[in-house]
Amino acid sequence: MNIIDLHCDALMKLQETQGKLRFADAPELHTNKTRLQQGQIKVQCFAIFIEPEIKGDQKFQVALEQIDYFYKEVLGKNPDMVHIKEWSDFDRLKIGQIGAMLTLEGVDPIGNDLAKLHILYQLGVRSVGLTWNQANLAADGAGEPRGAGLTVLGKEIVEFNNEHQILTDVSHLSDMGIWEVIELAKYPIASHSNARALCNHLRNLTDEQAKAMFAKGGLIHVVFYPPFVKESGEVTISDLVRHIDHFCSLGGVNQIGFGSDFDGISTFITSLEDASKSQNLINELLKYYSEDVVRGFAYQNFLDHRPGILR
Repeated sequence: MNIIDLHCDALMKLQETQGKLRFADAPELHTNKTRLQQGQIKVQCFAIFIEPEIKGDQKFQVALEQIDYFYKEVLGKNPDMVHIKEWSDFDRLKIGQIGAMLTLEGVDPIGNDLAKLHILYQLGVRSVGLTWNQANLAADGAGEPRGAGLTVLGKEIVEFNNEHQILTDVSHLSDMGIWEVIELAKYPIASHSNARALCNHLRNLTDEQAKAMFAKGGLIHVVFYPPFVKESGEVTISDLVRHIDHFCSLGGVNQIGFGSDFDGISTFITSLEDASKSQNLINELLKYYSEDVVRGFAYQNFLDHRPGILR
């Protein structure tokens, strides 16, 4: 069964190793092309993420370097990788092709310059998360003790996203920021978050937030990172299924997807250690849900709720 994965950090690894990894088959990449093919990943979203220790005046340059690796190493050397820049591009993928879409994890690279965000949009960014875990000029992240919401700049970014049919990603935002995005965004999404009711972590969503996301037409893509799945002990695929089941119980059966966080995580769910193992999750889900429902989780829910689709 084909899968759309809304989040990985392969570009960060490609940029940090300065071209020493081949996207096609580097074993260091959980989402190399070979593993995507083995796991039947039909679309992989590639996050632009800048480590917090990078100096502020260098962050935009690092972002551009990651995009350069996306164009040269991911797309340029692999003709079967197809750049998704328009929401209708999902419908044009042919058998044997894998779609690749750029996302932005934290707007730190743009500082307070919306022109830079427009450049990133022109280069293909179609989903924007305002923060990583820390605070920045747009909002507070989940790890910021202050716990404030969006700044004026943050609200301007959401408006920019609305105008350009860009997803606004609430993963990594503070609780207050999540609520403000749900209120303001036309296209809210959680690209890689789980249920706080099952695993009490700040990066997960409360039941109230999840229900509000579903009511707004947003999607929640569950993440494969063990500390967001279970608070202690070995984490199995069944533990992740519990989060999917919980979101279903909140009314989200048609608004759930996957956001692996591969290449951004160092511990793994048993039997879900890289993209090649993705069908193990599908097979486990088929034990509990109909094929149509699992197909929704895998890719159809996202296709049905992407911007530009009449509902």
